[in-house]
Amino acid sequence: MTSVIKTEHLDLTFQTNDGPVHALKGIDLDVRKGEFVSLIGPSGCGKTTLLRVIADLETPTGGTVAVNGMTPTQARQNRAYGYVFQAAALLPWRTIAGNIAVPLEVMGIDKATQKARIAEKLALVDLTGFEKKFPWQLSGGMQQRASIARALACEPEMLLMDEPFGALDEIVRDHLNEQLLKLWAKTQKTVMFVTHSIPEAVFLSTKIVVMSPRPGRIHEIIDCDLGPDRPLDIRESARFLEIAHRVREGLKAGHAYD
Repeated sequence: MTSVIKTEHLDLTFQTNDGPVHALKGIDLDVRKGEFVSLIGPSGCGKTTLLRVIADLETPTGGTVAVNGMTPTQARQNRAYGYVFQAAALLPWRTIAGNIAVPLEVMGIDKATQKARIAEKLALVDLTGFEKKFPWQLSGGMQQRASIARALACEPEMLLMDEPFGALDEIVRDHLNEQLLKLWAKTQKTVMFVTHSIPEAVFLSTKIVVMSPRPGRIHEIIDCDLGPDRPLDIRESARFLEIAHRVREGLKAGHAYD
C-alpha cells in the first residue's frame, strides 16, 4: 500500500502571551492508502492539532508532512481530503442538499452534476428523501451524516474526522459507527479519526495511534486486526477486549512524564 500521509519529526509550538506552548513533538506517522487510523489520547495531547496540520489549517514549526506526496497546502488545493468537524457546522439557511452543494459550487461544477452528486452522497449516508429539509429539522446524528456527505461531495481520497460523534448519545453513536464502517467499506477511503473513546477506536480502526499528554507525542501504534466484518457484538469478543486493554494500558503509560 502506498503512503497517503507521512510525517517525520513533526513539531508544532504555538507562541502565546504566556510563552510557548509545545503542542506536538517528534511525530513520525505513516498512513497507508485505505487504512482507518484513529488518534486517541487525553484532552490537550494534540490529536486535533495533528489533524489540522495535515489539513493545512495549522503550520508545523519543525519536521515534514506530506499528503499524497504533496505539501498540505498543495493537497488542500487539490481537494485531496474532506474534513468532518466535531459539530456538523451546517448552514442553517440552506437545505441539506444546499449544504452538500457548497463545495461543489466553490469548485464551479455544473448544476446537473451537482444534483447527481448530491443524490449519490445522500444515498451513501442513508439520507435519501431529506434533501429539502433544513438542518434544524434533523436529529444530531442525521446532521452529522449530512456533514459526512458534504465532505465526500468533492470526491476526496481521504476523510479527516475530528471526533464527529462525541456529542451524541451512546445508541446513536453505535449506529453511526456501524454506518461509518459500511461507508468506509463501500468507498475504500483512507480515514483519520480523532476520538476519546477506546471502544470506538477499537471498533472502527485498522490502526490506533495512542498519544501522550502535551507536548503531544506518539506513545504507541497498535494494529487492530479484527477484520472487515465488525458487528456491534464483536465488542464482547476476546480479541476486541485484548486490543482495548492494550490501548488503555498505552494511555496510562503515556501519562508518565520523562
